[in-house]
Formats: sequence, structure tokens, C-alpha cells
Amino acid sequence: MAEPRLARSQHIVPAKIVIGSDVIDANSDYLGAVEDLVVDAGAGRIVYAVLSFGGFVGIGDKCFAIPWSSFQFHLPEVCVVLNVDKKLLESAPGFHRGDWPDMTDSTWGTSIHKHYGLAGYGEAATGDRR
Repeated sequence: MAEPRLARSQHIVPAKIVIGSDVIDANSDYLGAVEDLVVDAGAGRIVYAVLSFGGFVGIGDKCFAIPWSSFQFHLPEVCVVLNVDKKLLESAPGFHRGDWPDMTDSTWGTSIHKHYGLAGYGEAATGDRR
């Protein structure tokens, strides 16, 4: 199967390019890597990028589900920019690789969105920020 050809100005990229991408903050400081993407198949959109953060060489990493709308994909450098304060990330509810939360729980989803200053999950589709 041929790889899709993408213009550099497009933001349509295969998931395999996003997964594993470095995540940096607005100051270009390394925060972690995109571990996985969580998709709402019914709505046809990405809900969360799962960021692995902390630890050493993958040992002791903690994972964080971060609303997709919090990220900007920077295609020229193939990295993802997360414009949040590192302290906010450090205080975020996280989980271990083998013990994911129930991401279908609307209470959990709303609390994650609100942690990052976004409208609750049901409202997030409009892109409204609080």
C-alpha cells in the first residue's frame, strides 16, 4: 500500500506519524511523547492524545489523557506542541500503561477537559474554551 502524499501545509497526517511524536511546550522544552490516540468512533474524531511523561527510558512513565484540542501539530518538525504550564501537567490525573481509566465515563472525561481549562467533553466538539 502506498504512503499518502501530504502537502506540508495540510494538517491531515497518518496516526502513525503522530503516535511516538515528541511533545514540547511553547518554550520548546520536551514534555514527553504521544503514546496513543483515543478516538470517538461514533463522532469520528480524536478525543485524547495519551502523553507519556516522566520516568527514565520508558520506566516509571506515567500516562496522561490530554484533550486533542489542547495540542497543535507542527508538521515541519514532526512534533506536537502542548501549550500548558508544566505544573498543570504534573498535577493532572494520570494513569499507568497497564491500568487505563474508563475513557467512556463522561464524569471522568469532563474532569479531564476542565483540568486543562476546556469545556466538558460533550461541549468540546464546538471548540469552546472556558
